Amino acid sequence: MARMRGKHVLMEGLIAHGVEYVFGNPGTTESPILDALLDYPQLRYIVALHEGVALGAASYYAQTSGKTAVVSLHVAPGLGNALGMLYNAFKARSPLVVTAGQQDTRLRLRGPVLGHDLVAMAAPLTKWSVQVERADEFALIVQRALKIASDPPAGPVFVALPIDVLEQETDVGPFPPGRLYRAPEPDPAGIRAAAARLIRGERPAIVVGDDATSAAAEVTALAERLGAAVWCEGIRMHQALPSAHPNFRLGLPFDTVGIRKALDGADVVLLVGGPFFEEVWYAPGSPLPPGAAIIQVECSPERLAHNLPVSVGLVSHPRAALSALGAAVERDADTAFREGAARRNGALRALKARDAEAQRARAAKRWDHAPISVPRLMAEIESALPPDAIVVDESITASIDLARTVRFERAGDYVGARGGGIGQALPGALGVKLAHPDRPVVALSGDGSAMYSIQALWTAAHHDLACVFVILNNREYRILKHNMDTYRERFGAKPDRGYPNMDLVAPHLGFVDLARGLGVEAARVATPGALRPALDKALGAGRPFLLDVDVEGRA
Repeated sequence: MARMRGKHVLMEGLIAHGVEYVFGNPGTTESPILDALLDYPQLRYIVALHEGVALGAASYYAQTSGKTAVVSLHVAPGLGNALGMLYNAFKARSPLVVTAGQQDTRLRLRGPVLGHDLVAMAAPLTKWSVQVERADEFALIVQRALKIASDPPAGPVFVALPIDVLEQETDVGPFPPGRLYRAPEPDPAGIRAAAARLIRGERPAIVVGDDATSAAAEVTALAERLGAAVWCEGIRMHQALPSAHPNFRLGLPFDTVGIRKALDGADVVLLVGGPFFEEVWYAPGSPLPPGAAIIQVECSPERLAHNLPVSVGLVSHPRAALSALGAAVERDADTAFREGAARRNGALRALKARDAEAQRARAAKRWDHAPISVPRLMAEIESALPPDAIVVDESITASIDLARTVRFERAGDYVGARGGGIGQALPGALGVKLAHPDRPVVALSGDGSAMYSIQALWTAAHHDLACVFVILNNREYRILKHNMDTYRERFGAKPDRGYPNMDLVAPHLGFVDLARGLGVEAARVATPGALRPALDKALGAGRPFLLDVDVEGRA
């Protein structure tokens, strides 16, 4: 074959493996890549004004498209700017190939401008971190990076690209892609043991993580067969069950006492596809009720029995394991078990109805309040959303009202902010819209969170990504005030004091002006009656639109 430059091996390798987008913020050391894009129109470059926005958008694109995303950053400061979002992507297990241009290798010992050890910077937050040292390595590194990023458990990898190596010639062309079948089937003995333990249970519960989303139908069927309550993680990327399903009990708290209380009375707990459990506050003891047996299903061994003693552990794709478990329970359960499951399902249905009524009463109580109450806002959003809309949620303290009000019917209708680092919703909406261009995408963000990545609005305007950005403007870091109260209670600090440096006032943040300055149409909503018309206008605009909604702060 004809000799190729390293940059061409890179580009053709990405295209061969189905990559469509490169998310980036350009820099000088990436000049070979940027120049080569003119020859490869199959690759669309999504321009961001900040590296964190590029990486956040790529992560959400990967999460919602099922494809590996590619990011192009610029040397040490650019990679440094993206590390917060890289942390979130690492926690979310997003399949990403993150690249950064590197200085000419012949300058390595001279301390060049912006030079640093990029591989060492990225290593703690990636599955693999490497620098291409010779053009002959490009083919193998591109293939290996894409493979490792998507290998269960998926996650980011990092590749440093020195400018001179991109321009070197090589005889080694890009490797052709192959189809890798990597979903393991569960061990039959493990299925029999797990099913037997579930059938012996009188109060089963299921806790699902993000990896269970691909098995949403199987989770639902097994929960109904067992008469089990289903909980999800407090911070999550996806939602496996429909919001209105009677067995779905929403998100778990963030400390062992709260988790144990939520699961109170369960004698067998099935954990599927998550870290179990991510806590904010320390509390002694187990997060599970005394005597409860644990069954755990994970797609790879690393999480299995990692934090908790497990009675039965299964390494398998969740869909295969839950399908096999459901079949085993259906085959082996006796009449008494089936009758017990029916009673439990009935009790869960009644509890769900009471919860829904309580939320409606909560909204009605403050329906006409100004600033706008969060329950009213969520009720108006639920009423206005088209049936095929996707909501990208970083509403933080408003997320409970969102979960109790807005009905997400399918896996993929809800996309959260895994990792907990703020500023994800605005860039995340860009990635979701690129993954699903024909579906309405609505981002919900607190005002403080939005300011971490406000530059994402420019990218939405520049690439004509018709997202609706709803800013919940309470003029404060409300979550920090709640956490300050918790800290004072837990550590014996003086209560009833102020909240220093947690108010976003003097001056107030002007999101309408910010949006318009970045090319996005915007409107402020200050009264409850203006909510629905504003939502309808934004959703019908067919272009990026921001609503700055004046909502209640901490009482």
